Amino acid sequence: MSISITINTIPLGSHDNLFIIDAVISFDVVILGSGLAGLASALKSAQHLKVAIVTKRAMLDGASNWAQGGIAAVVDTFDTHDSHINDTLIAGAHLSDLDVTRLVVEKGADAIDWLINQGVNFTKDKNTSSGLHLTMEGGHSFRRIIHAKDATGHAVQTTLEQQVRNHPNITILENHVGIDLITTTDEVTGRTACCGIYVLDSDEDSVVAIQSPTVILATGGAGKSYLYTTNPDTSTGDGIAIGWRAGCSVSNMEFIQFHPTCLYHPEAKSFLISEALRGEGGVLLLPNGHRFMPDHDSRAELAPRDVVARSIDSEMKKHGVDCVYLDVSHRGLKFIKTHFPNIYGRCLDLGIDASKEPIPVVPAAHYTCGGLNTTLDGLTDIDGLYAVGETAHTGLHGANRLASNSLLECLVFSEQAANHILNSTRKRELHVREWDESRVTDSDEEVIIAHNWDELRRFMWNYVGIVRTTKRLQRAEHRLKFLREEIGEYYSNFRVTRDLLELRNLVEVSELIVRCALKREESRGLHYSADYPSLSDKAFNTICDPRDP
Repeated sequence: MSISITINTIPLGSHDNLFIIDAVISFDVVILGSGLAGLASALKSAQHLKVAIVTKRAMLDGASNWAQGGIAAVVDTFDTHDSHINDTLIAGAHLSDLDVTRLVVEKGADAIDWLINQGVNFTKDKNTSSGLHLTMEGGHSFRRIIHAKDATGHAVQTTLEQQVRNHPNITILENHVGIDLITTTDEVTGRTACCGIYVLDSDEDSVVAIQSPTVILATGGAGKSYLYTTNPDTSTGDGIAIGWRAGCSVSNMEFIQFHPTCLYHPEAKSFLISEALRGEGGVLLLPNGHRFMPDHDSRAELAPRDVVARSIDSEMKKHGVDCVYLDVSHRGLKFIKTHFPNIYGRCLDLGIDASKEPIPVVPAAHYTCGGLNTTLDGLTDIDGLYAVGETAHTGLHGANRLASNSLLECLVFSEQAANHILNSTRKRELHVREWDESRVTDSDEEVIIAHNWDELRRFMWNYVGIVRTTKRLQRAEHRLKFLREEIGEYYSNFRVTRDLLELRNLVEVSELIVRCALKREESRGLHYSADYPSLSDKAFNTICDPRDP
């Protein structure tokens, strides 16, 4: 069945914020993802528009809720925009876009004020001009990290979630998984234009067509491409893969940030030990007690994440050890429990008393610095399609994200995108078909999905990890080709499931990581190649376009 309407010009029946048109539901804006980028975009767009938030699990199951450290912003008199910009450019190995960086940094204080006005309770300090407690993290010249103890993401997410749930113009669709965009060719511009998205309703085991002239992809990164990651299970690169399949270009996917300090314990799944521990004096030690970071960099533990992660990886390989140790015990029990209550409590649950002994840590995949290419308004190559947060490549992070710039980017670009959407007045015809599954059946071989998922994450860790070689990348490329063919055949013959969709997206995104890595014949930031250990004279972005052969 084909449906053609013009949004906002034809009276439509409504029910709980949903426009119902036969079996297709319609909104002014559909947001895929419920992290900070998604929630902030929803709240800022819903002033005048009907908005749907589509999230594949519960609202708080994304990476934003796990963020510990805080939000980097210039809010105090001793700090400057130029300093924050310079720190970002240095951490990004001079690949960050200067105009984007300046935009984000200069809007930082307003972003923090917006969160405070929403009700976020940041940690206070009467001795600062801002009244906020500011902490230090690697790569920063000043204390500028605004935080809510050591659970900033949770404080922000729970506050915004409540605002979203109470908003009359926002509909929440939990347990709905994005499949693919619905697009058309704009008759005026000849460009590809968005007109909706297909999503899997996991509760009902059915596919829903959602009609909308505007879609925001805010699904986060792709940490689950790797065997070891600080990311939640939801971080499967969905938005990047969906955008790529629809015709969006991507950049710099090779820059996967490995957080230096993930808790190393058999019962600790993906638990991050915040950068802020090192900012407050934590030191990294070998099992024999030797502090090794000064041997690698003059900034020691406060060097950017790529330097610290490579140093840990090097020491582990050199000494044949399974982990290193982060020691903050010299700060004392009162300080640790006051500033890092969640980290202290989680470690204590596992038998590690951080006030008396060092914490075992290893690097783990943490952040996807590349993504779908966007403008300063968050717009992708497709009309009506926006990308915000870790899904996007805005140009801010360059070759390595500066600590705590990620949540700041979410806030600034959610406002940029919302303003652009609210100021867009041109209407267009939308043509949406219901999902057709008349030629597929239920799978009787779902073990294939689990097997392929495990294989993918293991060879990505081994071949496309912290240190890479051309031969390893080519091996990964070869194995990804066969995985893609096998999953493509499976997708064509069986009804979609959440596991299948996530695996399909992970393979797509992993291929983009490898393709970009093979294009970069140098070592810069997070991409270190043993075959090309030097830095090129000129900084450049690695761009992949689905229209290229």
